[in-house]
Amino acid sequence: MARARSWRPDCPRNTPKVVWGIGLARADAVRRPTAPLCCAGDFHALGVTMRTQGEIEAAICAGMRRFEQEYMGRGPKDVHAHLIGDLIVIRLKGVLTVAEQHLVKTLSAEKGRDLLKQVRTHLVETARPLMNAMIAEIAGVDVLSLHHDISTVTGEEVVLFTLAEAPPFREGRRA
Repeated sequence: MARARSWRPDCPRNTPKVVWGIGLARADAVRRPTAPLCCAGDFHALGVTMRTQGEIEAAICAGMRRFEQEYMGRGPKDVHAHLIGDLIVIRLKGVLTVAEQHLVKTLSAEKGRDLLKQVRTHLVETARPLMNAMIAEIAGVDVLSLHHDISTVTGEEVVLFTLAEAPPFREGRRA
């Protein structure tokens, strides 16, 4: 039987004014987060605050999904995050809106692709501080750089974060 998720308002990672590093004035910013960023299990009761690698990756996936929904206007169909040393690789599938898909199909292949990549790159560059803050909060390590690319053919987006160091995590339970 699964344990109930703990949520403590006094936990520094659960402050209501912060939604993954973004101080948005929305309903999410004033109510309890549905998936707290501090812990996936009842670790406060155990006195443990360090997360496993899988919990860090899951929190990054949830944060990126929320970011895409709120900032880009549409969430991805699938999100996978991989923590590899001091790198975080995030693969988002199905990120193109219907309008973007139509734009790519109606314009010449190169023009549509270039226009879409230019707009998406500009949006990511504008949101870079928000994304860096989200990742830094979840991983507990400063972000050095962000790299981004999107495929107009497959509708996939890849985001790579380079961290100052490998984030600390505890070993998960082995069955």
